[in-house]
Amino acid sequence: MADKALIVIDVQNDFCPGGALAVDGGNDIVVPINAMMDRFSHVVLTQDWHPAGHSSFASSHSGKAPFDTVTMSYGEQTLWPDHCVIGTQGAAFHPDLDTTRAELIIRKGFRPGIDSYSAFFENDHATQTGLTGYLRERGISELVFVGLATDFCIAYSALDAVAQGFSAGVDLDACRGIDLGGSLETMIGQMREAGVDIG
Repeated sequence: MADKALIVIDVQNDFCPGGALAVDGGNDIVVPINAMMDRFSHVVLTQDWHPAGHSSFASSHSGKAPFDTVTMSYGEQTLWPDHCVIGTQGAAFHPDLDTTRAELIIRKGFRPGIDSYSAFFENDHATQTGLTGYLRERGISELVFVGLATDFCIAYSALDAVAQGFSAGVDLDACRGIDLGGSLETMIGQMREAGVDIG
């Protein structure tokens, strides 16, 4: 198991019930994720970490509402409610998540002009988070993704993992999705087609 890592995506208060961008059942995955950590030699957490007024917030675009889309320099961007603002309680990890096992926390989305779904790249698909280099230097080749949300940050991370040469799996029992206009089925299909092991 030395070459295998559990990548826990964005299990933060704002993505759980009562949060600014709550995913249905988001808190239900905390206990299963904690239990899974015992099966992995390596655990990495990601944390959405936006400055106030981030460009992905609908409130930053006049006349736009959450879940509208705009065209950014890097392509189409879904607009979100203000969420996971740096230093707020909403940006904190769910209080029941066992963070003591994490050997690395990747914070993403902190650049004001670009959003970041993937654990590997910002949404321009060029600006790296540093996770690829970290995993390679540690000799980790097999990744299992859990957390929030299946059809956005999990899917983008798993697809990028495969593109970066890692073996990737997603444990759907320990994930929850947003499902905007069928996005959940679409992204699960894309992951399967790319060779992600969907369990």
